[in-house]
Parts: sequence; C-alpha cells; structure tokens
Amino acid sequence: MCAFFTPNANAQVLNKPEPAVNPNLSSTDPWTSACASSSFNEYFVNFTWSPNPSLVANDNEFILELSDPNGNFDTVTELGRTSDNNTVFDFDFGFALPQEVQGDGYRFRVRSTNPAMESPVSDAFSMYYIGYNNPILISQDASGVIPSGGVLEVCDGSGLTLATHNVPNADTYRYKWSRSSTPLSETSNSLTVTEPGMYYVEIDYGINCTGSANTLSNTIEVVITSPQGIAINPPAQTTLCSNESITLNANITGMGYLYTWFNGSSIVSGPTVDDADLVVDGSVSGFEGDYSVRIEGAGICAEQSAAITIESAANYSVTRNNPANLVLLPGQNQTLSVSTTAISATYQWFRDGAQISGETSASLTASQAGTYYVEVTETGGSCTLPPKNSESTVIVLPTDFELSIDYVGTYSDCAASSVTLTVLQINAIDGNGDRSDVTASLKDSFSYQWIKDGNALAGLTSDELVLNDVSDNGFYTLEGQITSYNITSNPLSVRLASSDTVLIESSGTQLCDGVVVTLTTTTDLTGADFTWTRNGTAVSTTDTSFVANETGTYQLSVSSDGCPIVSNEIVITNFDESVVQIDTDDTIVFPEGESQTVTATGASAYEWYDESNNLISSTDSVSLTDEGSYLLLASVGSCQITKTFNISYRDNFEIPNVITANGDGINDLWVLPNTYSRNSEVSVIIYNEKGEEVVNEIGYQNNWPASSTAFSKKNQIFYYKIRNGRETLRQGTITVIR
Repeated sequence: MCAFFTPNANAQVLNKPEPAVNPNLSSTDPWTSACASSSFNEYFVNFTWSPNPSLVANDNEFILELSDPNGNFDTVTELGRTSDNNTVFDFDFGFALPQEVQGDGYRFRVRSTNPAMESPVSDAFSMYYIGYNNPILISQDASGVIPSGGVLEVCDGSGLTLATHNVPNADTYRYKWSRSSTPLSETSNSLTVTEPGMYYVEIDYGINCTGSANTLSNTIEVVITSPQGIAINPPAQTTLCSNESITLNANITGMGYLYTWFNGSSIVSGPTVDDADLVVDGSVSGFEGDYSVRIEGAGICAEQSAAITIESAANYSVTRNNPANLVLLPGQNQTLSVSTTAISATYQWFRDGAQISGETSASLTASQAGTYYVEVTETGGSCTLPPKNSESTVIVLPTDFELSIDYVGTYSDCAASSVTLTVLQINAIDGNGDRSDVTASLKDSFSYQWIKDGNALAGLTSDELVLNDVSDNGFYTLEGQITSYNITSNPLSVRLASSDTVLIESSGTQLCDGVVVTLTTTTDLTGADFTWTRNGTAVSTTDTSFVANETGTYQLSVSSDGCPIVSNEIVITNFDESVVQIDTDDTIVFPEGESQTVTATGASAYEWYDESNNLISSTDSVSLTDEGSYLLLASVGSCQITKTFNISYRDNFEIPNVITANGDGINDLWVLPNTYSRNSEVSVIIYNEKGEEVVNEIGYQNNWPASSTAFSKKNQIFYYKIRNGRETLRQGTITVIR
C-alpha cells in the first residue's frame, strides 16, 4: 500500500482505502464493483494507518469520503465516520451507496480530523445504485400505447419520438439506445427517430451492472413510408347559425384507414375505421374552432391535415362608448352611444326598461334622468340571431355633489419630504340620497380652489397639489364648482419632515468615579420643544445641555412644525480599566546592576512615580534600575486609572531550571542570583547529557547559552554545579526549550 508522506517521520501516516470482504456474505473475495439496490446495499473498505497513536488527539475522527463520478473531491459524500479507532491501525468501514451514485470513476479517501490529514485516494471503481430493475416499456410520445405488431410508420421527411412510459423519475437515469443492434449517442429517456430500424433501450448502469439490472425494453420497428396527402375538402360555408350544420369530408376515403377528427388539439371523433366525414353542428355550444383530421393505418405513415376554421355567425359584440354614470346638469343634455361588430345592425334604445320611441340609431341625446341601454339586432347574414343589449348607463339629476381628496401613493405624517394631493372621487347625489361615481365624466368640468388652514391659496386651482416644504404643513381642503353647485372636500393633514438635522456632542463617552459626561448641541434650543432620551425613554425636556451620569444610548429630539428631528446617537459606557495595560507582572525580577523597561498602552497620558512619589516619567514607558514599589497614573479622557508593581533583584529567588532559548528576548539566558554570578570566587560548570563540559567559568556573566549555540534536541537537558573552591554550593539540571 502507498503511504501518505508527511514531513515529520513521527507523525501518523494514512494509507489509501481498499475494497474489503463483506463479513455477512459467504464470499472471501473483496468486491471489485458495486451494484447496489433496495434488496442489497452493504459494502466494506479496509483502512490502515501508522505509526504513532500518541500524536492522534482523543477527539480525532476518521471519516470515509466518496468522490464525484469523475473521481474529483471538490464535492464529497460522507459514507461513514468513527471515533473509536484512534489506537486501531487496521479496521474496516461499512457503508451503503447513496441512491444518486451512478458512474464508473468513483474513488475513496479517509480524512482524520485531529490532526487534520487526508489519505491518498483509492483506485477508481464502477458504482451504481440500481433504482429501477424491471424491463422498460417504450411507446410513441410515451403514450403507453404499444403499436400492433410493434411497428410504427413515420412519414418520409418527418419523424417521431420514442420514450419510456413506465420508469418512475425517468430523467434521473442515463440510457443506452440501439437501432438494429447499433448503439446510439442519445442518453435521455426519449429518442427522436428519422430512420427505419429496430429500436430498443436499457438503463445505463455501467459495464458491470447494466446486464444484472434486467432493464432491456420492448422493441419497436420504425418503417419509413410516403405521405398520402390527407386534407379536408373545402366546405360550402365556414360560418354557422345556431340552426345550421355542415359536414366536413376527408379527401381520402374507402381505404380502411383509421380517422381521428380534432377541434384544435382536442379529439372530437375517432379513431374510427373509414370515418372520413364529420358533422359540425352550430347548435352545440363551443363548436367554433380549427378542425383537422388524422389518418393512420397499415403501410402508411400517420398524417394530419391542415385545419379548416369554422366560426359562429352570432359572434358579434356591442360596446358602450360613454361612462357608466353620467350627471344631467340644469340646461344640459348627455350623449350616449354604442359601437358593434354586427354586419347589418338595428338599434332600439330603452330608458328604465321602456322603449324610447323613435330612438333607433347608434347614439342617443338624453335630457332626462334614468337607466339607459340599447338593444342591437344583427339582420345581415343567412340566419336570424337573438338581439344583444349594451351595458347600462345611469344618468342622475343631482341634488348635490360629494368631493373626496386623497394623498397620491403612500403617505405618513413626518415621514415624507413631499406629497401630492389629488381628487380621488366625485359622487353625484340624487333626491333619494343615492350616490353615483361621476369622476370620469365630470372631473375636468369642475373648477377648483385649494384651501390651507381655511385660506385660499392664490393660483392653485388644478385638481392636484404638490407640496414639498415644511412651510406647506397644515390642513387642506379642495373647493369644487360646477354650474350652481359649490362643494368642499374632506380635509387632509400634511406634516412634512424637515430637512434640518440635529447634531449632539459629548465631553466623553465613559463614566468613572467623579467624572460625568455632558451632552451639548449646536442647535439653538431657545423656545424649542425638545426632549433628551436615554435608550428611547425621555430623561429631560428642559436642559439645553444634559449631564449624563448613567450608561446608555442618548439622543436629542427637536420638534419642527409638529415633526420630530432626531439627532445622532452617542453611546456612553462605564470606564473599562482593562483598556490600559502594562507589559509586566505585578513583580519584576532582574539582577542587581541591570535595568528593565516597562511600557503601558491604551491611555492618552501617563505619569510614572517611584515609592517616594517622585515623577520619573511622563511618557508611555519608564526605565527602572532600583528595587521598590512603583505606580502608574494613566488618563483616558477625563478618567484615570492607577496600576502598581514591584521591582525585586533576582538574588531573592531560586536558580532557574528552565530557559527558552528561542530568541524572543524573554528567558533566553540562564541568569543566576548575584550571589553566584559575576563573583570572582565562584565557578559555574555546565555539562551536557554525555557529561561533557560546555561551560567552566569563574565570575559567570549570565550569558549562556550564546546565540550561536547549537542544540541537538528540541528539549535538551544539561547539568550544572556552582562551586566555591572545592565546596559545591548548588547543583541541578537545566532544561533548554527551543
């Protein structure tokens, strides 16, 4: 097996998965291809790995993944996972094929999660889930009708379509079509046929699975024949009255063919042998349409004629040309009219259901209130047709009018910066109090005057009014006048949002002991209606500057013409002392005679003091050489924070037994207390693991190891002795970590 190379020879190595024996079957051979189905779907692959389980985390999982049909792992399918084999170097994954698996190039791999690694991919395998494993049935256009003798004729120069009709979810499979044993390129469940031959199909389950699936279809023989030239003889007439009928005749008769008659795409007769005629009855509802005939039979191709259009003579329309509601004003008349598609029409007008004597034209001049319509009769053509009535027109003598105005589009107070007002509807009110919508007929006949807060607006006399400034805010009505009628509309309130802005500022954004935050604005609040809010709740309506002593989100709302102008938000929080940091612990230890620099961050100003309260630095850092207690006073805005720390010489501490020689400047050197270092009477000896001296120095300078010192291991142990003459003062080990 091939091993997956890793740079570290001590790390785990994942091997590619291999097919394994199914322990639940009698066979002792691993599988070579997978032909799964609902009755069998159990397979195994073997996976091995090595060699160091200590490098595998306790939460590691091994995951078996499957590629796409082409062996690519851009999209993977998880087949199984295990977390119980982190100390088992040879085990099997059991899995079932997903139903969508169909192909000859699938590969496996195994992935571990901790450490994250991937095995080499397996060899390619043919794998199919056999979702359908019964013989296929094919027919023309998937109609389900298998032709007698399995033979279909197709007209020369045209074609037909063969398709499966008994395979569920047929478009989820690939197919293998053949013509007279010759494979074809089509892989869908349908095939367009233009050549003669014996056609059949089976589902393509690959080289190893197709035959075992038993899906081979029935065979249909396609024969190419010449068209017969079927047509419908031209009928004597193509327009029928309700009491008329005509017979359509095919031009080919007496040949024993099957005839199928169509109206559009609907079959109205057949298929019937030698039924070459069709009676079309004008009294049958829906007889109108495009008629054609189809013939088929032994030795000929199926062929359909061109269509003949049959229409109804009663198919004429009457259209009202005036509005449905009209108003008859004093001294005026109204003209009503209709239009019709009748060839030769007569007219009779009615008012309130009674004939109007002498009114027999397409138009009428009305001088009385009432409900009017006209009866239109078609007198042309070969048949008598029933009359048709127009839609009614209601004419009223108004006692008054009602005028409604509204906003154009969606409008909300204080939300829009502009709005248009318009006439919505005009109703005529008759003596019974009934209302008729006469907007369409009279809207342009009225004269108008817009009124704001009870005052007429000079020059604003159209049926619409555009408002786009806060100075336009107010209550609006519209006065309308026609002849002797004067009406006033409903009122509408307009409150447009101001384009002004309100900006607030703060003296800070953090609260601390003895420090508060003051909020101010550049907006003049003298005489204004305003509100300071905290988290959306009013906290003051009188303070032109507001002192905030609680955390929260603050805003200022100023009323302008009844609409609030809301300021920006200022978020005030409690002072967070953690924003100021110093790069040291509470106690700093270093050898006497050396120095240490301490740096702070996160503040706007710094003051460093020694234990005598002397200011020793006012920058963000301070260099220290003496033991003692030190204090930092840091300022963030108006808030201050103190931090204390101590300096101690290393003499007060034990000899270190671990150093980290990684070059970061921290604990890189083995530093001894001053009692032992730089002492001309004390010698320091350091041995490696083999007992070889690497240091033997009197007056040790705290300078081992040098930056050029090489180490044979990542973690290496050394031994030391500190002596005064022949007396051993201290001894122990030093672990050097790199």
